[in-house]
Amino acid sequence: MGGLRVTRWGRVAFCGWPWNHPGNPTRAAERVESCLRSGRSGTRGAERELRRLGTWRRPSLAVQPPRRPKSTNPFTRAQEEDWRRRNKTVLTYVAAAAVGMLGASYAAVPLYRLYCQTTGLGGSAVAGHASDQIENMVPVRDRIIKVTFNADVHASLQWNFRPQQTEIYVVPGETALAFYKAKNPTDKPVIGISTYNVVPFEAGQYFNKIQCFCFEEQRLNPQEEVDMPVFFYIDPEFAEDPRMVNVDLITLSYTFFEAKEGHKLPVPGYN
Repeated sequence: MGGLRVTRWGRVAFCGWPWNHPGNPTRAAERVESCLRSGRSGTRGAERELRRLGTWRRPSLAVQPPRRPKSTNPFTRAQEEDWRRRNKTVLTYVAAAAVGMLGASYAAVPLYRLYCQTTGLGGSAVAGHASDQIENMVPVRDRIIKVTFNADVHASLQWNFRPQQTEIYVVPGETALAFYKAKNPTDKPVIGISTYNVVPFEAGQYFNKIQCFCFEEQRLNPQEEVDMPVFFYIDPEFAEDPRMVNVDLITLSYTFFEAKEGHKLPVPGYN
């Protein structure tokens, strides 16, 4: 190409690519002429030169998908409305089921605890016994059992709770007394209620409580500290159970939770 002169040149198609060049058209023509003189040909060569000149722009190849026309069929619209109603109904049932499950989870805890305390299953000690049964018990002197004590507090309750003794030794058919200590370090009255269990679980049916702070809620005033007694015994039948032959250690554990005022645990058979 010899001399190239363009009087008004703002946009050209150079080798199949759109190209804009601001500034003097004559200078733009000279720069394009120099690119052509360099011997570069083809689309890629032109693209590289235009990249160097800083004026190359790749054309947009994106294709907009056609929009789906809105259905004018009354039967289709009726189907869509029916599906919306069904979805709302399903969501309502799911929400109701979730609320019901949440309520059942709260109700299951006291019911299960009541069942375990009545039967002694699940490692819960049996609560409540008549005095005549205790008076007629015969201690099994040749079977000594070590009882250890544990104390825990739920995160919702800001109490200090601990056993006053780490362990005691008892024999089946003999009563024993242990103490826990609880303190409310807050500046407001707090009501707590405790759960308990026995390990090993199989020994729970033989671990009987006569008096215990766990039978009802405990209210502590600000900065109040109290001693909480546990009066219990191990049933003499413990020594006759073949499953208890190798059991010489029992752990009694309590966990305190915050409770609402007036919430008392039912104690079956307690007089």
